[in-house]
Amino acid sequence: MRDEIDIRPASVRDVFAVWALERACFGPDAWGLLEVLAALLTARVRLKAVTADERLIGFTTGEINAREGVAWIATLGVHPQFQRRGIGRRLLGVVEAHLTAPKLKLTVCASNTPAISLYEQFGYSQVSRLTHYYTSGEDGIVMEKKRRVGSGAGKTD
Repeated sequence: MRDEIDIRPASVRDVFAVWALERACFGPDAWGLLEVLAALLTARVRLKAVTADERLIGFTTGEINAREGVAWIATLGVHPQFQRRGIGRRLLGVVEAHLTAPKLKLTVCASNTPAISLYEQFGYSQVSRLTHYYTSGEDGIVMEKKRRVGSGAGKTD
């Protein structure tokens, strides 16, 4: 399966496919069309996972706040039909490689134990909990990964 999936930059032309993916992945907590459009126009890193027949099945964005030395992974989702195949792991690795900040952060739904487990495998740990963060009323878990200054992706303290 790995060789059949391509990770490449996403663009504004992907807006409706990303919007559909967001809804399939996150239900009531999905970004709206305008949020997806804004991410595709403004986020520093915008990546998509596509199948050999060009079906968009994964998406992630990331932003760097250089002044604070923090990068945020704003979203990372893989279509439910394609989960548990390493696609989320690949997207996370590629977005991290593009986000060259000493500290990486993300927020994940408290009940999303598979995602939390993946992030922990990548060296993230919980730093705070945001009560009723999501539209559904679910709490958000803020996770953080620290990297040595001047290090490449994957080199953590």
